[in-house]
Amino acid sequence: MFKKLLAFVATMYVAMAFAAVDVNTATSAELDAIKGIGPVKSALILAERKKAPFKDWNDFVTRVKGVGTDSAVKFSAEGLTVNGASYRAAGKAGAKADKPVTEKAKDAAVATKDAVKGAAVATKDAAKETARDVKAAVTPKAETKAEVKAEVKAGAKTEPAKK
Repeated sequence: MFKKLLAFVATMYVAMAFAAVDVNTATSAELDAIKGIGPVKSALILAERKKAPFKDWNDFVTRVKGVGTDSAVKFSAEGLTVNGASYRAAGKAGAKADKPVTEKAKDAAVATKDAVKGAAVATKDAAKETARDVKAAVTPKAETKAEVKAEVKAGAKTEPAKK
């Protein structure tokens, strides 16, 4: 009987350890239980929460000093949620809305794409020219293997022998 009771208590403890902790309803102790959140950080979270509940992860990261996206990912992995949402789920849903594309950004992207394309064409042309030069340099002018070996050894360029 004692073993069953002990197993039940251990199971409940494990279940509570992995239970999600919502930042808008958590106590200071529950926040401290999240790895990476200590007494100072939990006090900052509670102070910001008193002003207004957190709307989403972006609101949480913006309002709590010292919490960035890397910390938010770690806290979420440890079981912290904002209004029941984990950080990754919130990040996927609002990723495009957070970073609006401006006309300057579009123009810069087009200019960069054109520059890369131009550089690729120039590189391709230079490679073709180099290949032609290498082919011309390596093409032996001698007709026999012995003459080629002699030319290579001497480093001299001679006219092919006429038969």
